[in-house]
Amino acid sequence: MILRIWHGYTTKANADVYEDLLRNEIFPEIESKKIHGYKRMQLFRRELNSEVEFITVMWFEKLESVINFVGEDYEAVYVPEKARKVLARFDQKSVHCELREVIDYNF
Repeated sequence: MILRIWHGYTTKANADVYEDLLRNEIFPEIESKKIHGYKRMQLFRRELNSEVEFITVMWFEKLESVINFVGEDYEAVYVPEKARKVLARFDQKSVHCELREVIDYNF
């Protein structure tokens, strides 16, 4: 399993706007692509002193599945224009990690 990790930052004023955009437009748009090997998306939010950090983690079966999503330059970010308008800054590359183990404590 390959995890694609990315960070974006908004002003506090734009945080709810961005989260709503992710939940109601961007994530459904990604899901609608029916990318072979795409498994799930996770969203994390963290309040910082002067901004809000968002972290997305996409789960893919293998690196080929990531390439099916964004192309041969698989580290390239996927940030639609409407998201760019509310983000203050964001990672210019996505990080990809191989999932080695999951420990489930049945939360």
